[in-house]
Amino acid sequence: MDLQVQTHKEALITNLIDDIDAKGHLVVDSDSDVEIEITNDVEIEKTNDVDVDDKDSDVEIEITNDFEIEKTNDVDMDHGSEKKEVDDVMGKVFDTLNDAYDFYNRYAFLHGFGIRIHTTFKNKITNEPYRRKYVCNKEGFKDMKPNSSTRVVKKRRRELRTGCEAFLRITKGKDGKWFVDRFNDSHNHALTVTPTKVMKHRSHGKFHRSVTFKALLSELGQSGLKPCQIKKVVNTMKGPNENDVTSKQCSDILADQRKQYKGKEFYGLIKHFQDKLLEDRNLYFVVDLFDDGSPRNIFWADGRSRDSYIKFGDVVVFDVTYMTNKFKMPFAPFVGVNHHRQSILFGGALLENEKQETFEWLFQNFLKCMFDKYPSAIITDQDKAICNAIQSVFPSTRHRYCSWHIKKHEIEHLRPLKVRYSDFEELHKQWVKSDTVEEFETRWELLCGKYNFESGSWITEMYKQRKYWAKAFLKDCFFAGMTSSGRSESIHSFFDGYVNSKTMLNEFVMHYDKAVEARRAAEEDEDFKTMNSKPILSSVHLIEAKAGSRYTRKIFDEFKKEWTEATFNLTHETISKNLEEIEYKVGQLDVDKKYWRIVNFRISDKTDVTCLCAKFETYGILCKHILYVLKKRHVETLPDHYILPRWTMDARHKVDNCNIGLEDIHSGNEVSALTLWCVQSNFKKATEQARDSPTEIKKLNTILLKFLEEQSIRTRSKQSEIPTRDSNAGSSQVNMMPQISIRDPLVHTNTKGRPKSATRIKSSLEAPKKRSCSYCSEVGHYISSCSKKKADESRLEKEG
Repeated sequence: MDLQVQTHKEALITNLIDDIDAKGHLVVDSDSDVEIEITNDVEIEKTNDVDVDDKDSDVEIEITNDFEIEKTNDVDMDHGSEKKEVDDVMGKVFDTLNDAYDFYNRYAFLHGFGIRIHTTFKNKITNEPYRRKYVCNKEGFKDMKPNSSTRVVKKRRRELRTGCEAFLRITKGKDGKWFVDRFNDSHNHALTVTPTKVMKHRSHGKFHRSVTFKALLSELGQSGLKPCQIKKVVNTMKGPNENDVTSKQCSDILADQRKQYKGKEFYGLIKHFQDKLLEDRNLYFVVDLFDDGSPRNIFWADGRSRDSYIKFGDVVVFDVTYMTNKFKMPFAPFVGVNHHRQSILFGGALLENEKQETFEWLFQNFLKCMFDKYPSAIITDQDKAICNAIQSVFPSTRHRYCSWHIKKHEIEHLRPLKVRYSDFEELHKQWVKSDTVEEFETRWELLCGKYNFESGSWITEMYKQRKYWAKAFLKDCFFAGMTSSGRSESIHSFFDGYVNSKTMLNEFVMHYDKAVEARRAAEEDEDFKTMNSKPILSSVHLIEAKAGSRYTRKIFDEFKKEWTEATFNLTHETISKNLEEIEYKVGQLDVDKKYWRIVNFRISDKTDVTCLCAKFETYGILCKHILYVLKKRHVETLPDHYILPRWTMDARHKVDNCNIGLEDIHSGNEVSALTLWCVQSNFKKATEQARDSPTEIKKLNTILLKFLEEQSIRTRSKQSEIPTRDSNAGSSQVNMMPQISIRDPLVHTNTKGRPKSATRIKSSLEAPKKRSCSYCSEVGHYISSCSKKKADESRLEKEG
């Protein structure tokens, strides 16, 4: 390559550096003699700190001419304009390193290349930078050496660097400011001409590294958006002069932000609950710790969830999912159904494992949180540990297995019987749908006698557990119309895409709060739609009119279906009649009478009707058979005792006007936790309602002062009978408690399985089955691809 050497007079002289003082500032002596070294435009510099030479002013100084030698391509260059441009850069002064970077980056943008920081020189004594070098982003070459241990060349990306020698160097003067002392603008590669392509260089795509973007990204990430969704939002909002951000950039920044919580996730979770406790005094959370301070089990429920449990806690759905957090702790939500038949969350837990003792700890704390109010019914899958824990902690609660999972198991386990016996499916269906216990037992004896089930088979094991799933054994229990754990799984589906095996504990509880907020927002929407509209009646009957005025919108739609059937499609036969009771058989004319239902109408001052289908007992809404009889008996209106308050607008959450009575809550001689909670809630609401009127506040205060005076007299008489105790006993016990430090779990939780995404934990009955052929009974294929069957069929064809 031809090199053009400039003469000494034409050379562009840089600031000459004689010394660096103890503070790292440059001392420039313009009178000193300097020998100018002409080199081949290649400056040899150390990439680490500058060596200090005590013999010669404590620093090794290399003085060179910035443009002693310039590279020229095969085309002629306008040296005059180039020299002028260089003169504009040389000696330019900046206040900070960032100012110098921004200047050179703008210069690079206008000329079609990108830059990066190459070397920073620091004073060995003060560790302060005194020189920095910025280079073209194509400077140098990639290290292509193989791995020293395996001698295997790694798979590498395409080569981007060309060994370009363009650079800008700045040095710190004694006044603390930075100035350009070297500059080379010669590139050995084609420059980018199009502005939209210049922006693709990393140094110009600064938007994703800006403070504004990172703050926005953090906020969107906390709201539950995934990186690919954040990318779309940001790219829509950004200016036209900014580069589009990528999902990878969003993921990298979120990962960097998570690093600040490394080792502090459990602390962040506790801090989250403590902050919420300042806003919600009824928040309940409990943590079970290992000896080293790491969490074993965590359970929490906020004040409104506890309030919802009082109204809708008659039925609870419990299921377990995992892969929702970094430590693989299974997530166990308690789910119910509100007055709009929407799923609501009563509480959530992160567990150590799925053992019986873990579930017992959880159920005990759930019961304590909910004022020792047992649920009437609970729906779970067939997990043995959960079943045993329920029997131990909730002995009086009716337990039901999820019907969806049972049907799934039927398909898997009963298929050979259905293939072998043509009538098995119909007989099995009749057995499962038996209306009475007597029918159930009789039909089971028939099945056993006809098909001779093996001992220990799936169907015999299910018979032993019949009281947990058979309709005939569960007709007397209210389940709010639910038969499966789908409510819980719908909550799990909310977390899909938001939580995974990398989600931190403190992030997970925030996503849980998002799920709760979303459910409550949906509930408020339905409240508004119900109160802001009137039902469309299909008749002028007062029964339908009363139902429309009392039920919520969704529940009335269910009622209306039953009412329409009762009005237009049903008929009856009178089976028996006496002075006290009339027995009807009700059904459709086009349906076999063996499927008609028995309805008993008892004649008394209070309307009393029951139906064999037990829809009211299990769902809480009168069935079409009872409605038909009520209409036939000329009952004028819907009796109040057939309208459950949980299905009406009276059960909605009321912020300002909600007085909780104690008649149905406390009937004993002891004051329960639920009673105290209700009284505190009423007092808080009374204060909130009266706060806008000084007169009402004074009135409330007068009532309280009078009540406190009465209590003072009452307690004084009691204290005289109780021996005096040390008043410091309580505080000394608190002070004597050991200080416990908390920490993140050291190892991942051992669970029953580990899928790739967040999902519910499957019971042992749901383990994947190996394929088996119903023709040859071999494993690994189905009958459709059975080679033995095809060979037999081919042989029979030839013989025929």
